[in-house]
Amino acid sequence: MTTRLGATLRDRVRRPAWQDTALAAGLLGVCVVVDNPDAVVGGMAGGSSEGRILLWWAATALAVAGVAFRRRRPPPMLALCALSAVTHVAGDAPVMIIDLGVPILLYTVATRRRAASLAALAGLLLFAAGWSLYFAHPVLGPPDAAQAVTTAPAGPGQNMTISRSVWSDAWHDLAVLGSVLIASWATGSGARSRRAYLDELHAHARDLARERDQQAALAVAAERGRISRELHDVVAHGLSVMVIQAQGGAAALDNRPADTRTALAAVVRTGRDSLAEMRRVLATVGEVDEGDAAWQPQPGLAQLPSLLDQVRRAGTPVRLHVDGPPAALQSTVDLSAYRVVQEALTNTMKHATAGAKADVVLSYRDAEVCIEVRDDGRGSADNDGRGNGLRGMHERVRLLGGRLTAGPGPSGGFVVRAALPIQGQDA
Repeated sequence: MTTRLGATLRDRVRRPAWQDTALAAGLLGVCVVVDNPDAVVGGMAGGSSEGRILLWWAATALAVAGVAFRRRRPPPMLALCALSAVTHVAGDAPVMIIDLGVPILLYTVATRRRAASLAALAGLLLFAAGWSLYFAHPVLGPPDAAQAVTTAPAGPGQNMTISRSVWSDAWHDLAVLGSVLIASWATGSGARSRRAYLDELHAHARDLARERDQQAALAVAAERGRISRELHDVVAHGLSVMVIQAQGGAAALDNRPADTRTALAAVVRTGRDSLAEMRRVLATVGEVDEGDAAWQPQPGLAQLPSLLDQVRRAGTPVRLHVDGPPAALQSTVDLSAYRVVQEALTNTMKHATAGAKADVVLSYRDAEVCIEVRDDGRGSADNDGRGNGLRGMHERVRLLGGRLTAGPGPSGGFVVRAALPIQGQDA
């Protein structure tokens, strides 16, 4: 119960309305203790003391209300405080602590509205100047000003001059009042500029955070697509080889047991190789223990003969032709070229008719390496060129700035052609 009450009190103390109310009550309390308004105002000469005291307290109530509600309606509350100060001064009361409500409200307006605060500052400075001159003038001012006047004979009449001490006091009062008002406005204007600067920094930080989140989302999507393509190429090729080998082993089980054992050994070897490569792909994103899999090199065109041997053992004859001296490729280009050949041969094993042969042609040119994989099979009805493998190939080649076409060949079969820049897209 005590903890909840304390939390409630702390929450209320942090509210601006409670803080402003406490400020107004503090000003009034200090004014009553330090200035003793009843004694000061009631002891002034002239008029009814009770009437002056009542008028002073009525004007003071305006100032208290203005400070208490200063953040809700700053300009109207500044007008209330200014009216309170004018009423005090008009009643010949001295400036007291409660009159600090005027610079406090001027500060508050300056933190919100620059133009309104400048107009209020100019008006208050004019009033302060007029008030100081009025009290120093021997004719227009109050009777106390005339007592400080000295006279000197000048011809038939007397010429009245204002005492230097009176003018000095007037200018001193004006300097003090003007300094307080200007300092209040400058502090509020500085706070407004600082708050605007901080708001701009916060907005910039939010934009950076939003851009960072967007970049992270794009990076996650790109990485997810890369992993999906890698897994598809690894799993699809490995499973295709394993299915073909298993079919061959089943066909030779009764008559050629030795061929069945060879086929089963190929299935086991292909499965292990596919699992190892899949572990390598997953290790890059921490999905499995890295171990030795993380240190296995990425496949490239240098491993193309091993891939072709695997395809041949699966029952699909394939030939390799290299045109031009091999060039050094970036790792991303090398991997993508290998994956294009792998996926094209996987499609041949999956969709071409039995006995179909395949040809792989690599052509090294000045700025790009060209890949052509073609087979002489009739294909199947479900090979429409829009499968996941072909989409993955298109995406790989597009990211590197290359070109890829895939479709039926002019003399039958299926042809995949790709051109990849040797130095990658950023070269």
